[in-house]
Amino acid sequence: MMMLNMWSMTFIMFLFGNMIFVGKHKHLLIVLLSLEFIVLSIFFSLMLYLSMVEFNMYMLMVFLVFSVCEGALGLSILVSMIRTHGNDYFQSFSLI
Repeated sequence: MMMLNMWSMTFIMFLFGNMIFVGKHKHLLIVLLSLEFIVLSIFFSLMLYLSMVEFNMYMLMVFLVFSVCEGALGLSILVSMIRTHGNDYFQSFSLI
């Protein structure tokens, strides 16, 4: 019963992260935070799955390395965008 509650909590976390990602796309910082929340929910569900099947937790470390690299890349894009445009609005710059 407790495992089912944990699975439902990770699914709700994943849904909320996706709703914020789709709905609040005005600022880059909010988009990056919602992506990190989605990654956190995926990490939590992967941890639950690997502990349920009694598998090695080495894959979690690989996942964390990739998620940290994704976060650092997003922050560097945010900093360069704020330096060039002065804010993190998506409407303030063009992709051309």
